[in-house]
Amino acid sequence: MRQIITGFHAIEEKVRRFADEVESGKKISGFTIYVSKTGPRVKKILEIAKKAGLTAVDSDSKKLDSLVQNLPEVARDHRGIVLTIDGEDVKSSEVNFDQWIAEQKVNESEKSTVIILDSVTDPHNVGAIIRSCDQFGASLVVMPSRHSANDFADNEIISRSSAGASAYVPCAVVTNLSRAAQKLKDAGFWIYGADAGGENVTKIDFAPKTAIVMGSEGTGISRLLEEQCDTIVSIPTCGKIDSLNVSVAAGVLLFERKRKLDL
Repeated sequence: MRQIITGFHAIEEKVRRFADEVESGKKISGFTIYVSKTGPRVKKILEIAKKAGLTAVDSDSKKLDSLVQNLPEVARDHRGIVLTIDGEDVKSSEVNFDQWIAEQKVNESEKSTVIILDSVTDPHNVGAIIRSCDQFGASLVVMPSRHSANDFADNEIISRSSAGASAYVPCAVVTNLSRAAQKLKDAGFWIYGADAGGENVTKIDFAPKTAIVMGSEGTGISRLLEEQCDTIVSIPTCGKIDSLNVSVAAGVLLFERKRKLDL
């Protein structure tokens, strides 16, 4: 399978991650950068790639246009540089949920933050949430295998919307979110559901191991998953519309979580 990535942020962060892996002794293959323009941002990316011994190919706009022609429209603006990866999983940061849980049970005293996305289908929102997870130190993003933005086409938009953070933030795709929430609870996590009418988040003392559930903007958190929540939290607002965008709300909750961890 070939993964095609566009966008300066997304490509740069992917190249940096691979450069780090090469430096640590890991062999990287199937990685090609196609370049038709060499502005300052592109030159910076190529410098990082050269130090890691990664392949860069001089090309033209016609070639780059052909590479991106099957991507979602928002991802076709290559701006003179395209990264292709052959043979790598679509999500390089994807982790096995059960293995991750097993590690949490071993490290019982460690503080950890998990974001659970329940039917968040807009890849722009998923990417923005992953970006916030990177900035505020979340340990894992959990998404369902169905009714979620996590397929191959969405991945290109997620990568760009996350400004490359999707290369770093661990993500787990599971078949049943309710069952995943129960496994988190068994591993010592307290589950907080984000919904209007819940307890004011500024008054919450988050548990050392915290999982925050973000529901769909249309239907909110599903009934079975809400039953797994230990506490429902809300963000105090003063606007005239119903609610915040889900990615904005996730960012606010993650910030509040990190702020209290830092106290």
